[in-house]
Amino acid sequence: MENKKTYYISVGAGEILTTPSASPWQFKIEATDDEITRLRQLFDSNQANSVDDFLRAHVPFVEYHNDSTNDIHDENLLKVYEMIHMLGDEEARNHIESMGILNNFTSE
Repeated sequence: MENKKTYYISVGAGEILTTPSASPWQFKIEATDDEITRLRQLFDSNQANSVDDFLRAHVPFVEYHNDSTNDIHDENLLKVYEMIHMLGDEEARNHIESMGILNNFTSE
């Protein structure tokens, strides 16, 4: 069984911090190295996808809801919140539940 460590997560910035004073954060979690690697992959995927989103933004006839890059971003974001809900402290879980973002969501 791997040891869990405390991390502080900033979803908007895509940051995973080891100290609470390093940068602003929203969620506190306890995670193994493997779980943090998976969370980092989700953040990295959204960062890479941002270039495609930027290019799509300059094509006015492609609507947000008909764009696969937006679908990937949204799906990754839901997975991030699902992981934070699973690994987070009570305050993190309560906040995510109050958002209602995971209602009817199931990951692969």
